[in-house]
Amino acid sequence: MTQAVNNLALLPLYAAAGTALLVLICDLVFARFQLVAGLLGATATVVCAFLAPARDTFCSADLCSWVGSSRAALLAALFAALTAGVLALSAGALREGYAPVGEFCFLLTCSMAGGVTVAYAGDLITLIVGLETLTLPLYILVGLRRRLAGGSSAAVTFFLISVISTAVALLGAALLYIATGSLHLSALTAGTGRFTHLGTVGTALLIIGFAFKIAAVPLHAWAPTTYDGAPIPVATYLSTASKLGGVIALAAVVQRLDTGPIMAVLAVLTMTVGNLVALRQTRMVRLLAWSSVAQAGYIIAPLVAGSDGVEAAFAYAILFILLEFVAFAVVVALRGPALDGGTLDDYRGAGRRNKWLGAALVLSFAGLAGLPPGLAGLFAKITVIASLIDTGWGWLAGVVALNAVIALAYYIRVAALLYAPIKPVGISVVDPELLHRATHPRLPVPAAVTAALVVGTAAAIIFGFAPQAIFTLLSR
Repeated sequence: MTQAVNNLALLPLYAAAGTALLVLICDLVFARFQLVAGLLGATATVVCAFLAPARDTFCSADLCSWVGSSRAALLAALFAALTAGVLALSAGALREGYAPVGEFCFLLTCSMAGGVTVAYAGDLITLIVGLETLTLPLYILVGLRRRLAGGSSAAVTFFLISVISTAVALLGAALLYIATGSLHLSALTAGTGRFTHLGTVGTALLIIGFAFKIAAVPLHAWAPTTYDGAPIPVATYLSTASKLGGVIALAAVVQRLDTGPIMAVLAVLTMTVGNLVALRQTRMVRLLAWSSVAQAGYIIAPLVAGSDGVEAAFAYAILFILLEFVAFAVVVALRGPALDGGTLDDYRGAGRRNKWLGAALVLSFAGLAGLPPGLAGLFAKITVIASLIDTGWGWLAGVVALNAVIALAYYIRVAALLYAPIKPVGISVVDPELLHRATHPRLPVPAAVTAALVVGTAAAIIFGFAPQAIFTLLSR
């Protein structure tokens, strides 16, 4: 028997979709207010996610397509908060005319609505539709910059690989439906009898399709090209919100199906390839992209234990997202509205001239490396390793620890570069202070960018000292 739709439970989705409509109306009627409308709507979505009752809806008997919980509310609020943060990071560039304001804000808030849907999805169709709603606007946003080359090729690369991965995921869902007769996550099994093999193949295809969203090996090659070709705020969203959507999708599958071996292989390859290639990067955004690939390996590592590792995976993902956001925010602040990450040499000595920005970037890199004072990242890695040991995957915990040591090389190298002396070319005597001022002038940072960076850094510090708050919300 089909139950009535609970509109209060759908409040976060209404808020997210309403934000996109509000931005569209502002673009048509009230020019100059699109960005403000997007920021206010995303903030309202965060509030609605926590206020909405944790109830299921769109149910038939005991099977529901919209599953409410405190975990879903937290993840939906995180999607909305990331959207607000990326809109804030884009303020300076949009003011300078690097992209049309209305289209940018509308597409990003549409993507937020997809992220909210993913957080509450209770069946494979809702999950895949939510993922595509999250991803589809990003194809355009990646290429939506007027003055810099590379956006179009990055968008095409992202689009082609994404389409293939979606087709693979849909085929996997179809095979699982044949094997089980249901698409609801709560009834998901590998099938029985003569359909068992179809269910096994369907599971593998789903994992491969969803692995694209988090840039896991072997579906990772799009990430560096796309991140480096996209505006930095869009690359921030790809590295955080889009990756979170993939983690949610993978967690929904692995906690109900036997995927331990394939997830172990993906985790080892992803973290190892990401770290080794990151060692050779000379551009900041590409280094962050390959670092993000390696971090995806750490995130999916505890998922080898199925439902026992889901909480650790989400905790790591949330803490990683905070630190990654801070890193990209500092790049935006240092580079100004140019929306180009530049080379690593462009950051030589930047911490000497921009002390607070340098400190925030060092905090982020320390956290991603799992070192103090980045306590959030340190706690995240300890959580993953402890989860793997407790569930009998000790050898994988050793691989995670080994890769963490490898990653130290490039995180420390870039952090040290921020305070390295600048080497003048063709000049025998020069005042170091004047050279630093000429090389790294203190560009005016828009108030919105400053606010986003302060909030992100504060959140990373707070959760570094009180990480149990995340587990409390995830376990309810």
